[in-house]
Amino acid sequence: MKVKLTFIIIILICISCSNLKQYNESPNFVFILADDLGYGELGAFGQKIIETPNIDKLAKDGMILTNHYSGSPVCAPARAVLLTGLHTGNNPVRGNDEWRERGDVWSFQEMFKNPDLEGQRPMPDSTITIANYLKSNGYKTGMVGKWGLGAPNTNSIPNSKGFDFFYGYNCQRQAHTLYPSHLWRNKKREILNNIIVNKGPLLEGLNPNNSDSYKIYNQNDYAPSLMHKEALKFIDKNKDNKFFLYYASPLPHLPLQAPKKWVDYYRNKLGEEKPYTGDNGYYPNQYPKATYAGMISYLDEQVGEIVSKLKEIGKYENTIIVFTSDNGPTHVRQVDINYFNSAGIFLNSEESVKGSVNEGGIRVPTIITWPLKIKMGTQSDHPSTFYDFFSTISDIIGSPLPNKTDGISFYPSLIGENQKEHSYLYWEFPSYGGQQAIRINQWKGIKRDLLKGPSNLRLYNLSKDPKELNNVAHLYPELVIKMEKLLDEAHTEPSIDKFKIPVLDLK
Repeated sequence: MKVKLTFIIIILICISCSNLKQYNESPNFVFILADDLGYGELGAFGQKIIETPNIDKLAKDGMILTNHYSGSPVCAPARAVLLTGLHTGNNPVRGNDEWRERGDVWSFQEMFKNPDLEGQRPMPDSTITIANYLKSNGYKTGMVGKWGLGAPNTNSIPNSKGFDFFYGYNCQRQAHTLYPSHLWRNKKREILNNIIVNKGPLLEGLNPNNSDSYKIYNQNDYAPSLMHKEALKFIDKNKDNKFFLYYASPLPHLPLQAPKKWVDYYRNKLGEEKPYTGDNGYYPNQYPKATYAGMISYLDEQVGEIVSKLKEIGKYENTIIVFTSDNGPTHVRQVDINYFNSAGIFLNSEESVKGSVNEGGIRVPTIITWPLKIKMGTQSDHPSTFYDFFSTISDIIGSPLPNKTDGISFYPSLIGENQKEHSYLYWEFPSYGGQQAIRINQWKGIKRDLLKGPSNLRLYNLSKDPKELNNVAHLYPELVIKMEKLLDEAHTEPSIDKFKIPVLDLK
């Protein structure tokens, strides 16, 4: 009897130790970055038309961050801020830079013939990313999706910035087709079973109401599907390792191209609609609303499969899943942001979404799950931003940062402990007229048209005016002066001329 009792005690101790080890070991990280997904385009954030059950389930299983911000209102700088922990007053990448002096960088044909025309201007060799940091701390690091932070044959490709594995678009211009001629597998191009199709209006003589007129825009190898398979493989391959997966989906960024099953689903749901016959920037589409909704629901389907894979390999409980977007919804006319209420509680306007430092351009839908430590169905109103992730990860794994960043760990807010607040959040953006923004508590200050010269600060009380319609700067002169000083403090002169806002460097 004593032997049996001793045996049972030993077994219970082993189980307890096993559970303790799982609880204490550093978590895995899966960071899913949607592309141009608006604050109001998920069910958990109020969307009524587009269905996102898997992402909504994440919200129920974890925490919604209601006050989370991107690092910038467009692609490349948002991603640079995320990966480096430096805001756009200090970051080497402050806008999209297509490095045009190389040649015809917007031609798919020319880029296919010469990979040196692909990609964006590289980050400096000295740049340290989250991937570099986690790799040095024993993590296997992988990226699938859209890079946009350094061209092929430079030192600023994913494999040179800390990622053990990369599969996807090196170049964000290439992602203007979801049926590209090729994707990159690490440092080599992988040719796909697609033909190059130039962007532009529907060819003359074709009937916009005939589905055959659009066949050329929907081909064989759909990049989001190919990249998703690689994401699942990376997780499965590293089930016995600590891993970090950066899943930078190109969805729902245009072009309007989605799997047929989802287009058909929304055609039945939404009914007849007017075709979009195209322009010089994007491909035509017979059912633009159905296709746009289908792109988001397909992304949602993929999120569900990522969760299922983590559960299958027994890693879900100790994996931190972050789902967010690189910036606000698109401003182009073929996506009806008013119809979908894409900006949610913020202003649906071409001037206040993607490309704008207004809330609709930089406040992004964000959900974080970690079953071992984050309570189900919770919400955090703590103002946080992309440049906080580096510090947060450092705090979670208990390893010091390799360099100074602009972030503050929001790990305490994730687990319900006292959270340190930013003295302010900062953005600058050298495009769309030149912009700066700052947030202090509920107050938001914005400067626009800085490329024309000095600009008066507009002040908004976000707690009463989330759409930023009522400028109250004249009522709070002392706060305006304080913000002006902080705006000057946060800015450093960029090394790249394209990112300069001359009026900021004359002070």
